[in-house]
Amino acid sequence: MLNWSKIDTVLLDMDGTLLDLHFDNHFWLDVIPKAHAVKQGLTLEQARADILARYEAVMGQIEWYCLDYWQQQLQLPIMELKREIQHLISVREDVPAFLQALKAAGKELILLTNAHPDSLSLKVERTQFDQYLDKLISTHSYGVSKESQQLWQQVQADLGFDKDRTLFVDDSLAVLAAAREYGIGHLLAIANPDSQQPHNDITDYPAICDYRTLLPIS
Repeated sequence: MLNWSKIDTVLLDMDGTLLDLHFDNHFWLDVIPKAHAVKQGLTLEQARADILARYEAVMGQIEWYCLDYWQQQLQLPIMELKREIQHLISVREDVPAFLQALKAAGKELILLTNAHPDSLSLKVERTQFDQYLDKLISTHSYGVSKESQQLWQQVQADLGFDKDRTLFVDDSLAVLAAAREYGIGHLLAIANPDSQQPHNDITDYPAICDYRTLLPIS
């Protein structure tokens, strides 16, 4: 599926790609609507409808991923609520062997996530997955998300990677499409980002459900 001799740099998404997306799905689709219902005196159905409409309005924009934005919008203690369910944060079981193999093969490993820095910090604190990586980047430092060509231009200018010799791994088809448009040479989709949900049927990109199927790496 991948010719590792033609790949020097590996850019990796976090949620759903290195970490199980179950934590985030549960938080944004269950915890937040329930807290919103209590805060605003709504039924759970009303709160969920309102929340989903708010999500859709900023989907794919940096605000969608911004904890400060949601705290201001909803008047809820977002990080406090995240910490209440932090036990659900977990590394995908196939990730450690994959990252260790990439590191042993001398690949440059860079996290490129749309997650807010506070969320990134919490997940690193809980899992220590950063031990395998050379650099961690939150797109919030650029003010635009991975869905934007502007983000890719800025990241490449800063990192200096060779687009043709770079692999980008993500579970979001919209983000993969942006990477493809920018000209990233190698793309890989994750078909099972949430361990509690069915696998996604992906045909537009090479896709896997287990990184260990890509081993060995040289």
